[in-house]
Amino acid sequence: MMTVREVSAKTGVSVRALHHYDKIGLLKPAALSEAGYRLYDLASLERLQLILLFRELQFPLKDIRGILESPAFDRNRALDQQIRLLKLRREHLDNLIALAAGIRVMGVNHLSFEPFDMTKIDEYVAEARKSWSDTPAYKEYEQRREGRTREDEAALGEGLMDLLAGFYALKDGPADAPEARALVGRLQSYITEHFYTCTPEVLRGLGHLYAGGGSFTENIDARGGEGTADFAARAIEAYVNLQ
Repeated sequence: MMTVREVSAKTGVSVRALHHYDKIGLLKPAALSEAGYRLYDLASLERLQLILLFRELQFPLKDIRGILESPAFDRNRALDQQIRLLKLRREHLDNLIALAAGIRVMGVNHLSFEPFDMTKIDEYVAEARKSWSDTPAYKEYEQRREGRTREDEAALGEGLMDLLAGFYALKDGPADAPEARALVGRLQSYITEHFYTCTPEVLRGLGHLYAGGGSFTENIDARGGEGTADFAARAIEAYVNLQ
C-alpha cells in the first residue's frame, strides 16, 4: 500500500488532485489507515494510469469516470491509443530537434514551420475521443446513468459481479452446458436492463474483455475464484456461437 503523498511523488499527480479524484468517485483509495489516511494499491495505480491516459485525450473527469465504469470498457484498446499518441508526439519532438539542429548549422535563414504543426496529433486526439464517446453503447449507458446516485451505480455493479462470480461453480463442466448457457443469458439480460443493449457481438466483446487480463480479470477472479473470468469468457463464446 502507498500513501497519497507517495502516490503523488511516484506519479506527479498532486495530492490535491488525488483528493479531488476521491471526492468525485473517480479514484477511490483501496483502504484507509487506522489514522484515516488514504492508501492505494497496485490496482489503484493501474486505474490512475488509465485516468491520465484519458486526460491526455482531453476528456472531462466526469466522462472518464463513465468510461472506466462502463462494462464495455476495453483496457487494451485504451493502451493501443496511448501507444499511438506517444509515437505521434515522439515524431513531433524528433522533427523539432532536427529543425533546431538545422538552424544551428545553417543559421536563421533556415526557415521552416512544419515541425511546429500539431495538426496530426490534434486530429488523432479528436478521433480517439470520438471513438469512446460516440459509440451507441456508451451513449445509451450515459443516458441510463442519468439520475442515478453513486450508491445506485455501486449496487448495479455488485449485481453484475455476483452474476459473473456464479460461473466459478460451473467452471469444471463444459462451457456449453445448459447451466452455463442459462447464466450467460441472465448476464446478457442484466446488462441490457441496466446498462445498454447487449447484442451478441457486444456480449462476445465483453467475454474477451473479462478474460483479457488486467483489473477486469483480477476483480472477477477475486469475487468468484481463480479461473472464473476465463470460464465466463468461454461460456459466453459458446452461447453466442449457438445463437
